Amino acid sequence: MQLGVIYPQTEIARDPAVVRAYAQSVEEMGYRYLAAYDHVIGANPASRPGWRGVYDVDDAFLEPLTLFSFIAGITTRLGLATSILIAPQRQTVLLAKQAATLDVLSGGRLRLGVGIGWNAVEFEALGENFGDRGKRSEEQIELMRQLWRGRSVNFKGKWHRVTDAGINPLPVQRPIPVWLGGGAEPVVRRVARVADGWIPQFSPDASGRATFDRMRGYAEEFGRDPSEIGLDGRVAARGDDVDGWAESVSRWREIGATHVSVSTMGDQVRDVDDHLDRLRRLQDALGKQKAAANAPGRRM
Repeated sequence: MQLGVIYPQTEIARDPAVVRAYAQSVEEMGYRYLAAYDHVIGANPASRPGWRGVYDVDDAFLEPLTLFSFIAGITTRLGLATSILIAPQRQTVLLAKQAATLDVLSGGRLRLGVGIGWNAVEFEALGENFGDRGKRSEEQIELMRQLWRGRSVNFKGKWHRVTDAGINPLPVQRPIPVWLGGGAEPVVRRVARVADGWIPQFSPDASGRATFDRMRGYAEEFGRDPSEIGLDGRVAARGDDVDGWAESVSRWREIGATHVSVSTMGDQVRDVDDHLDRLRRLQDALGKQKAAANAPGRRM
């Protein structure tokens, strides 16, 4: 199981020296990948009474693919995972080109996590349809995979047309892994049908395990091997219960997660050193947990 981190976008987004220090420190600590959220534009809640969005115009977000281009140049091993990028608010062929370029420049370190989003304000500003975003995202994935595999593509779908053309250079990974985020039932089935992996919204408990098993059952119905579909869980490193953070990692491992992303956001942590300190403390706790599990005489 790979252990990664979620870049604390809204809390340390603006200073390139801080971005450098964070990414290089995470890599040095041995975390396997860095994940980043995606929001292009934020709504002004002052003009929207009752606004219930998680983020707004006052929350800072670096564009993930641009952020990763910077990080790719200052690291050597750290994986780069969008978690998630809102694909249907973007032009598909351009996204395929950007992802391929990043995969080339990073030496094949990109994992493209995509989702359909919740913020209609962004779709309006980017000139895309909010209402058909789910179905359109499936066609986007199909087209991007074709573009990543071949020299030239002929594609005619409901929303896209490419006539004997291709992107160059092709990515190192052919195709780039595409993971899906979300937890609604249509998403669960979409994951089972087309995704390389899943970034769900459930917890690693009995209910979460049942949802994961349901997705795996759907995969078998679609003729896929469910063991080939990855699972990326989330652990919130908040408060001071470090042993609890480590236990959450263990619970994700027990239900079959292939990846776990650790978030240090949302707990009034604003200094990069504080974020990194939490990640070090978690590693220490996991090390003690592993040592205890391997101790002589431990009952199984």
